Amino acid sequence: MPHSYSESILLFFYHYKNATSASPMAKYMKGQFEFLGIPSPRRKFLLNEFILSNGLPTKEELSRVMKDLWESPYREMQYVAIDTWDKMRKHLVPNDIKLIEYLIVHKSWWDTVDFLASHAAADFFKRFPAEMRPVTSRWIHSNNMWLQRSAILFQVHYKDKTDQKLLYQYIAQQCSSKEFFIQKAIGTALRQYAKIAPKSVYHFVSSTDLAPLSKREALKHIG
Repeated sequence: MPHSYSESILLFFYHYKNATSASPMAKYMKGQFEFLGIPSPRRKFLLNEFILSNGLPTKEELSRVMKDLWESPYREMQYVAIDTWDKMRKHLVPNDIKLIEYLIVHKSWWDTVDFLASHAAADFFKRFPAEMRPVTSRWIHSNNMWLQRSAILFQVHYKDKTDQKLLYQYIAQQCSSKEFFIQKAIGTALRQYAKIAPKSVYHFVSSTDLAPLSKREALKHIG
């Protein structure tokens, strides 16, 4: 049985189901998930309305509520879970990385994984920098493609705070991967970092045996 808070929020959002909007949303996601048909701006507005009336879950309830929402067949509820996490981030503790990992490896697709990596995990590692290397090292050496992708992408918005050595190390470890989502992540991470260090990225790309997709993405704005 879902937690009472989870059940309330699920019922609240189900009331706004729109089959007309749901169909193209599911099509955009290649039929991977069902949708309620609630666009992002409307979803965020509704969540704020729900919180005004019901408050946020307690820190003790957060993990249970997040997992309940993750179990919903409707993709919007995974987005609601992430938005709820974001509103609770000031209350997090180092052990909460286990919840991020759980969400990354369950119902995995690029939409949730990339946000979890580049926002939830990225913010978490800024708050708890001692966790960054041991956790992401475990991710990159795992057999889970989505954890590996997250290890490559979590610094994508770090700009001049990027740990260049770590970024290049993780890319070098995965550059022979045949997985599209790994090759794309490598290209995306390098493309973003090239905005800060174009010469370094150019040199790294020139001296590393990257997949054509990764190389093309990495050099998109620097030639």
